[in-house]
Amino acid sequence: MYNPTYRPVTYTIGSGHAGAHTGAHIGTHTGTHAGTHAGGSTYPSQYQVQGGTVYPPQVPSGSPMTMTGTVVPTAIPQFEQSYIENILRLNLGKVGTFYMTYENNSEWNAKVFKGVLEAAGRDHIIISDPATGMRTILLMVNFDYATFDEPLVYTYPGTIGNPQSAR
Repeated sequence: MYNPTYRPVTYTIGSGHAGAHTGAHIGTHTGTHAGTHAGGSTYPSQYQVQGGTVYPPQVPSGSPMTMTGTVVPTAIPQFEQSYIENILRLNLGKVGTFYMTYENNSEWNAKVFKGVLEAAGRDHIIISDPATGMRTILLMVNFDYATFDEPLVYTYPGTIGNPQSAR
């Protein structure tokens, strides 16, 4: 649909020559202060300048932010959240059976791996075969579940100790 009253708006970007830089030092200085860069753009006072480049502040993961981009300081939690990689990290060195699904794979859709749990990250686990020493990296995106033949170390967030369940 054509709108005859529509007219594009032209904006002028910048207020100085290329390389204009005020309000902060150019070089290897790192500091925390407000200023204006080439083009008239301003940056908040918590930004750092290093080598003439402006970097946003380092903040803890999961920190809430306001609509203006200000980070709201919060107390660091005293316990880790209950994510699968944290549970696996508590049980490094144990032999487990890991069930994986590989979608759209014509050769094998599901595969089972058994080995010693050596490492667990957010997106992967590393297991090794005790007989051969061969290590395998498994991606968590394919992870379905794992079984272990021995009790697991697990502390639910916010509780003290490892409560035993009555069976």
